[in-house]
Amino acid sequence: MNKEKQIIRNWLKVFIASLFISGFTAIPVEQELTYVINHFPFEGSIKGFLDEVLIGIKHTSESYPFLFYGYDWLAFAHFVLAILFIGPLRDPVKNKWVIEFGVIACVLIIPFAMIAGHFRGMPFWWRLIDCSFGIIGLLPLMICLKNIKRLEAEEKEKSETKEAFDLLIA
Repeated sequence: MNKEKQIIRNWLKVFIASLFISGFTAIPVEQELTYVINHFPFEGSIKGFLDEVLIGIKHTSESYPFLFYGYDWLAFAHFVLAILFIGPLRDPVKNKWVIEFGVIACVLIIPFAMIAGHFRGMPFWWRLIDCSFGIIGLLPLMICLKNIKRLEAEEKEKSETKEAFDLLIA
């Protein structure tokens, strides 16, 4: 296997694993938030906000547990998106569109987080954290795209060489 394919596969494995982990963490949100708050090293506005979120989650859990079904669907979406990236893992050039789709999705996280977060009353710093997931996700995908372009150039060169050879033989 050539160098570009190995780089693509390694980064896609990281990206797929990150999507699965992110999806998995959407399910036990109350337990995770309790853990974070209990181990948060600083007092202040961030911890105060997290405390307020936990109160809301506990109240929702006690009074309206069915609303957490939305978190289950969030997790499901992450799992399905992770599976989508198996295509480029197998054949990066043929499935380049999946990487391009991922890039678009990562870019769209930024305006979505800023707009929806504003209307849902999320602090600006929290929206920046949400935006960081899109930015971090872009890094491996852009590395993959760069290497896919190299693979495409290699394949084009091989195809042209073969065509020239076939013409010489004919």
